[in-house]
Amino acid sequence: MRVGLALSGGAARGIAHLGVLKAFDEIGIKPTIISGVSSGAIAGVFYAAGFSPDDILKLIKELRLYRVMRLAIGQVGILHLDAVERLFHRYLGADATFEDLGIPVIISATDMNEGVTAYFRSGDLIKPLLASCAVPVLYRPVSINGMLLNDGGLLNNMPIDPLKGNCDIKIGVHSNPVNHQARITTLRSMVERTLHLAINNNVKLRMHQCDFFLEPQDLKYYRLMSFGKADEIFDIGYRYTLSLKEKLLKLVLKNQNF
Repeated sequence: MRVGLALSGGAARGIAHLGVLKAFDEIGIKPTIISGVSSGAIAGVFYAAGFSPDDILKLIKELRLYRVMRLAIGQVGILHLDAVERLFHRYLGADATFEDLGIPVIISATDMNEGVTAYFRSGDLIKPLLASCAVPVLYRPVSINGMLLNDGGLLNNMPIDPLKGNCDIKIGVHSNPVNHQARITTLRSMVERTLHLAINNNVKLRMHQCDFFLEPQDLKYYRLMSFGKADEIFDIGYRYTLSLKEKLLKLVLKNQNF
């Protein structure tokens, strides 16, 4: 039974993916291929590299945002990803490749010049991972083979497409539910809301491609930068997935007997 897992982006909300993965481990569902974007790509890569969900959570909690943000005035983006790159080198290896991972992973990023989604699944691992989480304008784009790459969620925040033909069951996990009761009171909240609604629209176009779709609704009460509430976000993903244990196992059993 080949289980494909697509993990959305979502900044701090993406920490919920780790809770989902922990629940999958306990339920006995092991993904055989992972497609991830932005924070979902980070969760998927570290998990495929052998880190447990709890270890990845611990790593995130130990990081300080100011340590990985450095101004790059005059560039296309205002923040460098240099420090983030060093962190990836430290924990994954400076010469890490997709082939080093214990589970096949596909990372998506947005080719800003061509206006299309670019998928990476072989060769150098670090650069595509950086590109996938480089939020446009905020972070400098990453250049790979002549492509100018930014956050893959811009065009496809539910990268289920690459899983077709590579698994028997496609499970999508979306960490960005919309809070329809939210009130827009500041410029910052307006910018966040605009991006959120635009990105969510491309998720709706792909939901039907999932054999099972997980979207923990309690995540809508957390801001994109709520890293200080990592434990709560992790727990939401974990408990939500466990609540669906019977349905998930039924799906797996159905496909095993098919």
